[in-house]
Formats: sequence, C-alpha cells, structure tokens
Amino acid sequence: MKRLLMFTVALLPAYGAASAQDSRDIRVRVGLGAQLQPEFIGADETRLGPLFHINFARGSDQFRFVAPDDHVGVSLVSVDGFSLGPVVNIRPKRTPGDVGAPVARVPRTFEAGAFVQYQAGNSFRVRADLLKGLGGHDGLVGSIGVDRIWRDGDRYVFSIGPRILFSDARFQRAYFGVTPAVSLASGLPAYRPGGGVHAVALATGLSYEFNRRWGVFAYARYARLVGDAAKSPIVRQLGSRNQLSGGIGLNYVFTIRR
Repeated sequence: MKRLLMFTVALLPAYGAASAQDSRDIRVRVGLGAQLQPEFIGADETRLGPLFHINFARGSDQFRFVAPDDHVGVSLVSVDGFSLGPVVNIRPKRTPGDVGAPVARVPRTFEAGAFVQYQAGNSFRVRADLLKGLGGHDGLVGSIGVDRIWRDGDRYVFSIGPRILFSDARFQRAYFGVTPAVSLASGLPAYRPGGGVHAVALATGLSYEFNRRWGVFAYARYARLVGDAAKSPIVRQLGSRNQLSGGIGLNYVFTIRR
C-alpha cells in the first residue's frame, strides 16, 4: 500500500512553494463517510451510499483545494494557476425498477475525459471538464463551475459556487428520452430530447481539522434540471427537476516518511 501511494504521489505536481519542498515526506488525508444522492439523474428519491476521498501533500504544504463534486483527476500541467489533466468518473446504472416504469435501461457507464482550471491563490477557482461515456449512455457530458474559497491552511476550508451542466443529445436521449417502443410499454408520451444545458447547480463543501490527525468533512449540492431534460416525461411524471445530495465523513491524516 505504501509503495502504491508513493507511486501515485509521484504522478502529482508540486503544488506548494519551492521552500516547502525541502521535506520529501508525503502527507496523506483519507476521508470516509456516507452520502445521500438521487437514485438516478431526474429521480425524486435518494439513496444512501459510501463517501470516500483521498488527498496528498508534500512536506508541510497545505492540501490542494478539491470541490466536493470534482471528478477524480490528476494535473499533468500546472503553470501560474492554470492546470489541466485527465479525469474519470463512474455513473451508476439506471434500471426500469429504479424508475418504476418500463423505460430503457442505462448500464453503468465509465466516463473519461479532461479538465482545465484556473485558481487564483486560495480564494477563487474556475474549472471545466468534458467526459465521454465508454459504454452505457455513450454520450458526452461536462460542467463549468466557479468556487469562492475561504481557508486557513488545512485547519478549515469552506467553498461555495454555481455550476452549469451540459450534455449531448445521446446522453440526454439515454436518460430523458422515451422511444416509441417505451411509450407503448409505459404509457409515457414519446420524447426525443436534444443536447445542451441540462441542469444548473450550487455546490458547497467544508472540511475542518480537530487536530493534526483527525477532522470532519461535509458537502451539500442542489441541482435543477432545465431545458429538454426538464421537459422529459420521465422527469415530469415519474421524477423531479430538483436534485439534492449531501454527505458527511471523517478525515484521517498520516505521513509517509521518504
């Protein structure tokens, strides 16, 4: 495990000041908790699931800021506040049983793509990402978000900011469309959405240290489906335009001596 963590850290850029790089020790912060999320995009009910994250910092550097709804990614280029790199995500499957009607099944989807962001010091960040579904919905989905950040090193970090979520027609047809065959089976009107902005959201996150080892973290997120997604019979008759999620957990920090 130690070698795996050290290898992962080697892939990460140095985020702190040069003076902080004298120490080769690696601090690792692991968070574990629980979260409530919509059963599927457009659902009116939530499900309980695990919440996990991991962060790395070199020596005495502070942990880099990560918003609660960031996809898993690695910065391959970081210059003057700008950074970019690959991101991945796994989107859960949606079954007719989840919806409560004989709609099309959408398999679990592995998504891969890239992000680009600009962060001004410790107080402001703009980030955009775009991912392609590999199997499952097979579409393109992305987001643009802005975060205002307040922090005192690692002692506490609080952030809040808006999001715009967009997707192509293939993604929206998978989750919001109703084919003629599904219409006959379910009684829902046939519907063929296009691409574009499918939701706007507001996300907030908090982490707080009790001491050098233990801390707590939490997040809350509200999204509102808009555009073609909001007009979908699946959303209007069987789901909800309002999408709420949130979670809380404990952080633990340990050090890898190098």
